[in-house]
Amino acid sequence: MFKPALPYRWLMITLLMCITIQALGQQKDSIDVSTIQTAATLIDMSFSPAEADSMIDGLKDYRNDYGIFHQHNLPNNSPLPLWFDPLLPGMQVDQKQEPIHWIIPKNVPMPAHRADLAYYSILQLAGLLREKKISSVELTQFFIGRLKKYGPILHCVVSIPEDIAMAQARQADADFARGIDRGPLQGIPFGVKDLFAVKGTYTTWGTPPYRNQRIDETAFVVKQLEKAGAVLVAKLSLGELAMDDVWFGGLTRNPWDTAQGSSGSSAGSASATVAGLVPFALGTETWGSIVSPSTVCGALGLRPTFGSVSRTGAMTLAWSSDKIGPICRTAEDAAIVFAAIHGTDGQDAAARFAAFNYHPQADIRKLKVAYASNFIDTLPTNHHIKQAMQVFQELGVKLIPIVFPDTFPANAILSVIVGAESAAAFDPLTRSHRDSLMVQQRKYSWPNQFRTSRFIPAVEYLNAQRLRYQIMEKVDPFLEQYDAILVPTFAGQQLALTNLTGHPVVSVPDGFRKNGTPTSFTLIGRLFGEAAILELAQQYQLKSKWYLQHPPIFNR
Repeated sequence: MFKPALPYRWLMITLLMCITIQALGQQKDSIDVSTIQTAATLIDMSFSPAEADSMIDGLKDYRNDYGIFHQHNLPNNSPLPLWFDPLLPGMQVDQKQEPIHWIIPKNVPMPAHRADLAYYSILQLAGLLREKKISSVELTQFFIGRLKKYGPILHCVVSIPEDIAMAQARQADADFARGIDRGPLQGIPFGVKDLFAVKGTYTTWGTPPYRNQRIDETAFVVKQLEKAGAVLVAKLSLGELAMDDVWFGGLTRNPWDTAQGSSGSSAGSASATVAGLVPFALGTETWGSIVSPSTVCGALGLRPTFGSVSRTGAMTLAWSSDKIGPICRTAEDAAIVFAAIHGTDGQDAAARFAAFNYHPQADIRKLKVAYASNFIDTLPTNHHIKQAMQVFQELGVKLIPIVFPDTFPANAILSVIVGAESAAAFDPLTRSHRDSLMVQQRKYSWPNQFRTSRFIPAVEYLNAQRLRYQIMEKVDPFLEQYDAILVPTFAGQQLALTNLTGHPVVSVPDGFRKNGTPTSFTLIGRLFGEAAILELAQQYQLKSKWYLQHPPIFNR
């Protein structure tokens, strides 16, 4: 029996492969009537055969244009020069900043149990530092010790820049010795979500493709805190590329129940702050990423007005929705931090300076406060929201019942906007297929979301932004009537709605469920009205005392 030689057999196989590859290439390059009609179903359109046929050459031209685009590098920090502005025509922003007189207490005692120092407020720690009962170096070492001890339990610490921290702490002590006082944050340790660039550190964005990434700049907000004398002790976990609470280090844990996640995406910032691993931390929100982990972990989270804080040096997820804010244990701590970071460096064209005139001893009875009756009135009498309302009434705050506007397709609009913008922000990751290295590969995780979002037509993205503006025109005049509106944190579509309009919110812990996990309510403020909602939250906390409760396993 004749048998072909081995080289001949491989030649035949090679020829067959070449023919197959050529056929596949032709199939990939072809755009015909059937292709167009099938694709049209993805965008809720239909075209006749004649219409589809007339589109073929134009679609090929567009695809050639895309190929030209793809020859140019678009890193994550390349800006989108279409600036979203939360202000409608005619709206004015107060730019007259008044001095804020922080009341740093005197004679603050050192705790009998040193671990209790972990839960001192910023002002209490500031008092200890000024009376030389503890140095910034000692305080920094104390918190670094807690980060090393408890970080592995909570999976909330990405890195500890110990050299940077100790140098900053020594500088704070030296400034105190020379009589230089930069304000209440001087010498106070803090952590940041690991999507903020800091020179000399890795900025991992929580995911393996960027695990060894070094960015040669320091984010604006970190610089602002450094100017205020604060001490960076930790880069904290975030869900991969700012989604939920899973990163390459595992699931970030809830300090009240370490069997559960902390929610995200500012997962480590909330978890570490509540567990007393840092006095405060910075987070970001595009759609719930400050509010959700703050609620789940029992932190106080401030999501400021869109554009109130420059985002230079922060990872971009969605240009028209990303916001930076503090995650703390008390509203006054959040006010101190926000006072230091708000404003602009002129690099983020969506950011502006607006006055933050917080008054530590404000008379909150003068504020106009509403509550969403359509979300709250049907709740049982013993519901934590109604208990919180009772506290406000005891403080002399008159609560005005309103019907919160919840008839707009806010979730759908924000989904399209964030989908399109995030896919563009991470186009190189998707195109390179390095997204396969990410930990999370579920249907609704970022790798597949980025792929799916590539099929959002530019027309629909732009129309989503136009619908957003229509919502602003209808909703903003309503929201701007009140200094604050009290709503259940996750009721209806208010979370998406206020992220679309850019209004500030503060998530305030207000008790615990039967299983021991925290609950919260939300106060929505006027645009650039962070001061009023923080004043209300602070007085509520002083009256209700919930902020004095801490997770038991970290109280030692």
